[in-house]
Amino acid sequence: MRTTPLFALLLTLPAAHAEWKPVEGKIMTKWAKEVTPANAWDEYPRPLLQRENWTNLNGLWSYAIAAKDAAQPGEWAGEILVPFAPEAALSGVGKQLEPNQSLWYKRSIKGAKTAGKRTILHFEAVDYETTVWLNGKEIGKHVGAHTPFSFDITDALKDGDNELLVRAHDATSGYQLVGKQKLDPGGIWYTRVSGIWQSVWMEEVNARAIDDLDYACDIKTGKISVTAKLSGPAVQGEKLKVTAAFKGKPVAENVGSGNVALQIAEPQLWSPDAPNLYDIKVELQDASGKTIDQVVSYTALRELGKTQDKNGNWRFTLNGKSIFHWGPLDQGWWPDGLLTPPSDEAMISDIDYLKAAGFNMIRKHIKVEPRRYYYHCDKVGMLLWQDQVSQGYGPKTEPLGSNPEWTRMAPNPPEGKWSDEGHAQYVTEYKRMVDHLKDQPCIVVWSPFNEAWGQHRTMEVGKMAADYDKSRPINIASGGNFWPVGDIADEHAYPDPNFPLGDKRFNDYVKVVGEFGGHGWPVKGHLWDATKENWGYGGLPQSLDEWKGRYTKSIGVLKGLRRQGISAGVYTQTTDVEGEINGLLTYDRVEKVPASWLKPIHDSLLATPDAAAYAPIVATSEQQAQEWKFTTENPGSGWEAAGFDDKAWKEGKGGFGTRDTPNTKVNTEWSGPSIWLRREFSVSAAPKGKPVLRIYHDEDATVFLNGQEIAKLSGHTSGYVLIELDDKAAAALKTGKNLLAIEVKQTRGGQYIDAGIMDETVVK
Repeated sequence: MRTTPLFALLLTLPAAHAEWKPVEGKIMTKWAKEVTPANAWDEYPRPLLQRENWTNLNGLWSYAIAAKDAAQPGEWAGEILVPFAPEAALSGVGKQLEPNQSLWYKRSIKGAKTAGKRTILHFEAVDYETTVWLNGKEIGKHVGAHTPFSFDITDALKDGDNELLVRAHDATSGYQLVGKQKLDPGGIWYTRVSGIWQSVWMEEVNARAIDDLDYACDIKTGKISVTAKLSGPAVQGEKLKVTAAFKGKPVAENVGSGNVALQIAEPQLWSPDAPNLYDIKVELQDASGKTIDQVVSYTALRELGKTQDKNGNWRFTLNGKSIFHWGPLDQGWWPDGLLTPPSDEAMISDIDYLKAAGFNMIRKHIKVEPRRYYYHCDKVGMLLWQDQVSQGYGPKTEPLGSNPEWTRMAPNPPEGKWSDEGHAQYVTEYKRMVDHLKDQPCIVVWSPFNEAWGQHRTMEVGKMAADYDKSRPINIASGGNFWPVGDIADEHAYPDPNFPLGDKRFNDYVKVVGEFGGHGWPVKGHLWDATKENWGYGGLPQSLDEWKGRYTKSIGVLKGLRRQGISAGVYTQTTDVEGEINGLLTYDRVEKVPASWLKPIHDSLLATPDAAAYAPIVATSEQQAQEWKFTTENPGSGWEAAGFDDKAWKEGKGGFGTRDTPNTKVNTEWSGPSIWLRREFSVSAAPKGKPVLRIYHDEDATVFLNGQEIAKLSGHTSGYVLIELDDKAAAALKTGKNLLAIEVKQTRGGQYIDAGIMDETVVK
């Protein structure tokens, strides 16, 4: 939504802005060519609290890079396009700020003071330490890179020309919360972002004004509560008039002071399938009923919770109904803007692609987006897991299933040691993020830590987070070192999903796979740097068809995990980012696969039942070692058939592999490039449900049942997984004698193979 400024603060853009152009040399999105100094992020930046009188300050500013402690820059280097960081191509600068430097900004505004009015200057995000002057007077400082801040500049503003000066210092070090930024990018770390990277704007408000709105709701009664935070001197007899409308029709109105309750008849709840939003208008009135201030906003009726399924596993609920959270890991990085999307339209395109692909959730990975991102998620019904931006002072990350010594011998794992000052700033920034986003209906999970990055004082942080927002579940450390706090136990496993389902430590928690997949596929002409390593998890496939096979297999594994108690899955990731080429889209937002290819696969996942029971038809060696016949010499054709002569083959107990392969029980060592296995078994009666393959393979495995290929599995798993069998494969199982045969090929790293067949029945 673009709003025309109405109040009399006229802007003077620096001259010669036609000379601005993006820095060349890297790929860019199609939206980059549409960006100009006149239209750079000119949409209203705060959808939850909108006024008509606002002025966009994005555009060309003068900039300079000076020594960190310089009182003023010696000279101005040129112009930078705000809100793009100097490291981003769309800034027109293309320079990296060093830790011993500060970045300066300058621009001119023309002001005209209005009696009884105040002027508020807003910064949506500046990295990291910010000082602001107006007409030589310091008007404020801010520390933190990821949430908005503002200053009342009324006293420093004068009629006519005004000089606005901003200094930003960004060391990208110490206890600073930096997320994926790094001075020396590579691998999973990306180009740093310094200075202003979200919109700058001003608004004129009355002396007494509405600063914020907080919402609460009760879906059973249809009640919405609205609480306004006010600034400026109180007005005697002041009151709030609140009106709600749904799809353009007024549905409720009330007048009160402080907290105002609205009773909604026939309440329409918000969900991914029905993203119903109520438009809210709030008027601050004096005793006579005259409007002092007015804002428009929106909210939704929705309720988060958890429940146990038929097997006793905890599940997320939305509006009292169980819901499986399914989404991608989303970094929110762009080749032309880095942390800053090139435009509102570009940013929205990512969400719309994911929605069309059948995802119902996005995990926003250690980044806080512009407010309009959450606004669009609210509108289209996209659930959001919101990470706190992380820092690196932490212990080694220990996946939940790795079973290191401390999980067996101690109640809690190690964690990072932080200074009191560093911890206090971490808590301050976490609370700012929650305050900033808590009224967005889309946000359904808070994640204070990612893996063990910056993980410290975990119990203290977890209790703080749970107390600070009691309406949402807390994922204390997504894929990190587990402590018994919050609501969620989260495992990261690549490339296929996995979770230590038998570990009783997690029985009281909602169990999720917070990262998996990462299947890479390079698209020529759409790589950040074709001369460097471009990588994905599990090695790169040889064709797009192989990539599709790997993706389909991973989702199939997740379906099996869901039936065993997993309540959410997060696929890595929406887009390629710099050297990571594991996106569903390239870094410059070209589809590797269309949303229409993904949607039926995702629909099948979301339709999977929550609970199932399993009985062994052919037992694996997880509990008791099972006998197999095997050879490491190529047996020639027909080896998988029942009539093949395997008398010369060796006998051994499963599993087979090397003892240094994680999470394995090796009873027969195998370290060569290939192994072939055969095992006869008998079935006395047809399965009660449907047969599924249970397998741990490292690496490529081809599985045969009675001579028929029933599974061709590339890559490796990090534990035992369930693989659905299609009708033809399931029909290969017969009463009487059967033969299970497996070929495994190995290239590098750990290796292991064990398998069995389970009878799966849905628990109703």
